[in-house]
Order: sequence, then C-alpha cells, then structure tokens
Amino acid sequence: MSTSPLMDSATINRALTRMAHEIVERNSDPTGLALVGIRTHGVPLAQRLAGLIAGILKQTIPTGELDIAMHRDDLAIRGTPVVGISKIDFDVTGKTIVLVDDVLFTGRTIRAALDEIADFGRPQRIQLAVLIDRGHRELPIRPDYVGKNVPTALAERVKVRLTETDAKDEVVVER
Repeated sequence: MSTSPLMDSATINRALTRMAHEIVERNSDPTGLALVGIRTHGVPLAQRLAGLIAGILKQTIPTGELDIAMHRDDLAIRGTPVVGISKIDFDVTGKTIVLVDDVLFTGRTIRAALDEIADFGRPQRIQLAVLIDRGHRELPIRPDYVGKNVPTALAERVKVRLTETDAKDEVVVER
C-alpha cells in the first residue's frame, strides 16, 4: 500500500486558522455559536477551532462531542456498534451549531450526526466544517467550511492523524 502526503502540521494549522476566520465572518452573533465534533477526529478539530475562534473573538466558545454509533445506517453491515456517550453540556436550542469532522466522503456520517444533535434540542441552524472534502457524496450534504478539497478515487482512503489521538498531525491518501 502506498501513501501520499496531503497535509502536514503547519498546513493543518493554516487550514484551521482560515476556517476559524470564515466561521467568525459568517456568524454575526458569536454568543449563539457552539462547535460540536464527531468522534473521533472531529472532537479535537472542534476544540482547536474553538480555541482559534476564542482568540479572534476574545470569548469562550462552547464545544461538545457526538457519538453517532446508534444513528448509523450501516449497522447490519458493521455488526454491533461500540456505543460511546455524546457530551454536549449546553442547550443547543436556538444556537448556531458548527458540526466538525475530519473527512467528508459519502455524507452518511453527517446524516447520523444530524440525527444525534436532534436528540439534544432544536438548533437555529447547523453548519458543517470538515478538514478534508474528498467528494463521492451519496447524500445531498455539502460543507460550509473546508480545509482542503481532495479529489480521490473510490478505492483510495484519506487518513487523518492528529496529535491528540495519534501523536502526530498529518493527512495522507492511501492507495
């Protein structure tokens, strides 16, 4: 299996910084803003973005984490899921939620995340931020904020590694 590097630590940080500025620019009321990461890699990305946004706005941005295992539509294929706990310690009702994930592919993970967020209340709006958009959508889901668009073949895999979970920041394509 061969790999091609897409992003290193500096490139990831630049992309997140740009995305943080875009989020601030598109959301005029930061008091109603919150970021929610999808486990596993979406959580540290949401925390990093929240830190960058807090630096821009000089105020804390609430963050949460979603476990989507019970909302997946491929349970029959994957078998019994390992279910974790979603942690959202704030009321989502009336807020602008920026849902954060590492890679957007078919859109099915995001659909499951939307179902999970609905279990916590009714946000005013939900926006989507992804580090990598690799295309090949099966559902009509489009990100609002993208770190990098990467055209890929269906047989390729995009691997995101983050310091918080993998001791290293990088994005690679495996063939």
